[in-house]
Amino acid sequence: MADDDIRTREFVTPATSSSPVAEAVADGIAPSIRTDGLVPDVPASDGDVPSAALAADAPVTAPPRRGFREMLPRRSGKLVVGLVLTIGIVLFAVIAPFVTQDPWNYDNPVFEPPSAAHLLGTNNLGADLFAQLAEGAAGSLTVGLVAGAIAVVLSLFFGIVAGYVGGWTDEGLSLVTNVMLVIPGLPLVIVIASYMESRSMWIIAVVLGLTSWAGSAIVLRSQAKSLRSRDYVAASRVAGEKPLRIITVEILPNLLPLLAAQFLFAVVLAILAEAGLSYLGLGPSGAITWGTMLNQASQHNAFTIGAWWWFVPPGLMIALFGCGLSLINFSIDEIINPKLRTAPAAVKSVRQARKAQVRGEGAHPAPAQDAPVDGDDTGGNALEKERVNA
Repeated sequence: MADDDIRTREFVTPATSSSPVAEAVADGIAPSIRTDGLVPDVPASDGDVPSAALAADAPVTAPPRRGFREMLPRRSGKLVVGLVLTIGIVLFAVIAPFVTQDPWNYDNPVFEPPSAAHLLGTNNLGADLFAQLAEGAAGSLTVGLVAGAIAVVLSLFFGIVAGYVGGWTDEGLSLVTNVMLVIPGLPLVIVIASYMESRSMWIIAVVLGLTSWAGSAIVLRSQAKSLRSRDYVAASRVAGEKPLRIITVEILPNLLPLLAAQFLFAVVLAILAEAGLSYLGLGPSGAITWGTMLNQASQHNAFTIGAWWWFVPPGLMIALFGCGLSLINFSIDEIINPKLRTAPAAVKSVRQARKAQVRGEGAHPAPAQDAPVDGDDTGGNALEKERVNA
């Protein structure tokens, strides 16, 4: 009978060592409420911690972003500032030409400083510089958008096609990309522009787009080669999908954040390159851009006579627009590189931990090491006292 009781107890209540989950320790802290012998641990009905307190202490996390929202940049200070600068300048380029006077009107007084009649003054011929600034915004943005679109299309073809197809196609397209990469872009544009008798904005934009796609193509090629080995791409190939559909449906959507960042970067480079060409006298002829305004201001000695209203506004617009696009590009980089997304929170937590540590040390100062012990005049610690007594 005693043996039956022992068997019953072993069957109903197993030994504690036979339940490794009950002995589990999470993050070095053992569970405070335990029910020995049961797997897993079950909190007691009359536990010390109520469920409401557990729910209040649980961290509140935002629901994960899915679908198209996952490819959008997170809202941050730099994204807001970048959008305000970019959208503001774009609206200025679209609306301002309709509310200002003709930028080719020379009936105004020459070198007039900014006033209520002319917000940015006039130039050496009497043209209103605010009207020319609005017209130049439209011209510079046109050059930047066209050149950026051409650069992205060429980088898509030479990058994604070469990375996905592979073989001799990859070798041939990579050869063209490497040749264009080692050719210096700005000197080539200067040579091409110097041999053109008539340079329109469209020709300048096409030339800038044809000479600024190689770097983006190399990045897209490496990304396409990485995506080519994914399971869903292999499943599409096994299912008999055509390569064009696999590229456009399976690979291209995963590269949209990278393409957006490269497009913004290409637009900024095109606007800066056009301004540099125009400042050298090789910009578009018969058109007004921010670069041509700087060129005219330099030719007519606006720097020496103190006509700051001629060269400061176009230079400031170039800087602000480039700053806005760069801030948006930084926000898009957080989607491409998850480490950039978590870095600010990690730095903030480290700073808060250091502040809490400093605050705790200030509230609980360490005891003085040189305080006298038991009336001893040596003022040392215990070891010092023993040495003196010896």
